[in-house]
Amino acid sequence: MNNASLVWLGHSTFQITTPSGKVVLVDPFLSGNPQLSEELKTPSKVDAIFLTHGHEDHVGDTLDLASRFDCPVYGIVELVGVLQSHGLKREQAVGFNKGGTVHFDDLSVTMVHAQHSSSFRGEYAGEAAGLVFRVHKAWTFYHMGDTNAFADMELIAEVHEPDVVAVPIGDHYTMGHVEGALAVELVEPTIAVPCHYGTFPVLTGDAAEFKRLVERDTQTKVQVPGVGEAVRI
Repeated sequence: MNNASLVWLGHSTFQITTPSGKVVLVDPFLSGNPQLSEELKTPSKVDAIFLTHGHEDHVGDTLDLASRFDCPVYGIVELVGVLQSHGLKREQAVGFNKGGTVHFDDLSVTMVHAQHSSSFRGEYAGEAAGLVFRVHKAWTFYHMGDTNAFADMELIAEVHEPDVVAVPIGDHYTMGHVEGALAVELVEPTIAVPCHYGTFPVLTGDAAEFKRLVERDTQTKVQVPGVGEAVRI
């Protein structure tokens, strides 16, 4: 569906390239991510950053990238306020909240609920969230953020009808692959992509088992891209 693309960069990091060529990073955990090659840790272009919550494996390189590329940073209001106290320029900080929608280039992005904690360098950073990216005349991508399954995922699905869903399956800090498969049942996307697994030994979720469970119990197809590979939409 047109020339927009969605690439998994390991852990919970995704890169969206809009139809007009803008590069958007979601939860840019790059330099500290052992899954990434050195080339992927140093992007040549970033036009916007979106954050699901404040933990450092999600904020990642946001402050350095924002300084280098002078790009806007979008997140829940408390988080972007904390990031300003750590050097993010005021004019780059775009705070919004659950149910709210912001627009960047060909994207409209709605913040939705997630069940998780959120802090940045020991400071309270608001609530954790999910993000729904609607690429104009293309597809809709629901990044669940860090979460467990919750019944209102059905409401998110009803309102936004996502084509692609990124599902954290690592266990320990989020749901594992069994609960992740249940979350896919609630949302019923066309494509599910597992994330937040395998980065560190504690994240033991099994992508192959997630795929088996999802495709056994739903019509959703699971794609398990390699790091740096695009999701086929």
